[in-house]
Amino acid sequence: MSKPVRIATRAIILHEYRLLLVNAWGGGVSDLWCAPGGGVEPHSALPENLKREVYEETGLTVSVGEICLVNEFHAPEKDFHQIDVYFRCQITDGNIDKNWRDPEGIVTKRQFFSRTEMAVIRFKPDSLSDVAFSPETAISYDALEPLIR
Repeated sequence: MSKPVRIATRAIILHEYRLLLVNAWGGGVSDLWCAPGGGVEPHSALPENLKREVYEETGLTVSVGEICLVNEFHAPEKDFHQIDVYFRCQITDGNIDKNWRDPEGIVTKRQFFSRTEMAVIRFKPDSLSDVAFSPETAISYDALEPLIR
């Protein structure tokens, strides 16, 4: 029997024309970056889940705006499939502190990247930079991508 599809929320947070990213894998096992966020808890609205996840991973309080991207990724060999819903967010309180600790211990790095800097790092999903730095009103959709480390 297949595992249920996992749903997660992610934040597009631009500050001074730079996008906030966090390490995608804990323990330094990868140089892959992603937008902050994580799995939704049942019976809690997506924006509330996202506020909680952003705070846990970054120490920042955010307001959640419009949906801008839906992305799917999977690892068939692990029976894993996740749908990420990305929202545009604004920082309402806090600053990035390198000493901040994610209670789950997954996120150990958080950093703002310019679009130029993103051209030389690994990140997922592939459309992240285009969506983040082109704030159009239409929602983008990324078809199923393979899970990478």
